[in-house]
Amino acid sequence: MKLEAKDLSWSMGGQTIVDSVSFCVESGEFFGIVGPNGSGKSSLISMLAGLRRPRVGTVRLGEVAVSALPRRELAQRLALVEQQADTSERMTARQAVELGRTPYLGLASPWSREDDRVVDHALASVGMTHLAHRIWHTLSGGERQRLHIARALAQQPKLLILDEPTNHLDIGHQIGLLDLVRRLDLTVVAALHDLNHAAMFCDRIAVMKSGCIVAVGRPETVLTEDLIRDVFNVRADVEQLAEGCAIRFRPDGRGAAAERATPRLVS
Repeated sequence: MKLEAKDLSWSMGGQTIVDSVSFCVESGEFFGIVGPNGSGKSSLISMLAGLRRPRVGTVRLGEVAVSALPRRELAQRLALVEQQADTSERMTARQAVELGRTPYLGLASPWSREDDRVVDHALASVGMTHLAHRIWHTLSGGERQRLHIARALAQQPKLLILDEPTNHLDIGHQIGLLDLVRRLDLTVVAALHDLNHAAMFCDRIAVMKSGCIVAVGRPETVLTEDLIRDVFNVRADVEQLAEGCAIRFRPDGRGAAAERATPRLVS
């Protein structure tokens, strides 16, 4: 499903957090959003997911504005996986995934064998069938994140939105989770913290700085040494690969601001 953001702006306490953001995500694309902390990524994600109404601008799924969709219908088209959603409820892994069927249930639509089939498939898709009966609080962070993906898949959405889903995971689980998402037959929009992850998994990325989009395109085109220095205030070497690019941050890469502040010895 195609996603279009047009002129999105959002403010809080008189301060502009997201400022006139526009981009289009094509059906089946893995689209990344990167930027330093405080650049507006999570606020933008909330507007894309319909959780926060923009002060200005619109978000469209296909030909329909997100704001025009009833919550149940929106949840059948779009699923959101937050940074590290958790619960204090005593539930099993399977019960957590079953929550994804909520948009399809009602008095006229009780739980059915079809719902069981969808949940079984979602668990299998993330490799968690063998842990379906484990209690939630006994699972590792990586296992819980896989179940959040499974819960989202149980919604049978056309669009999957992820807000820094690899936070708090070790490197193995980070790579495994993003590889899993890339292989899904869905349109994916993900706010990512790690630039190498964005370069490795995304078809295109948008770079945010101070609430604005400063670049959009393929990672190997957008993630230049100059842009990284300007947006992230750090020095890096960017190596162009046969597919994508690899970024190596310099040990002395304290950024332009720090460099200007460093006294120089004059002989």
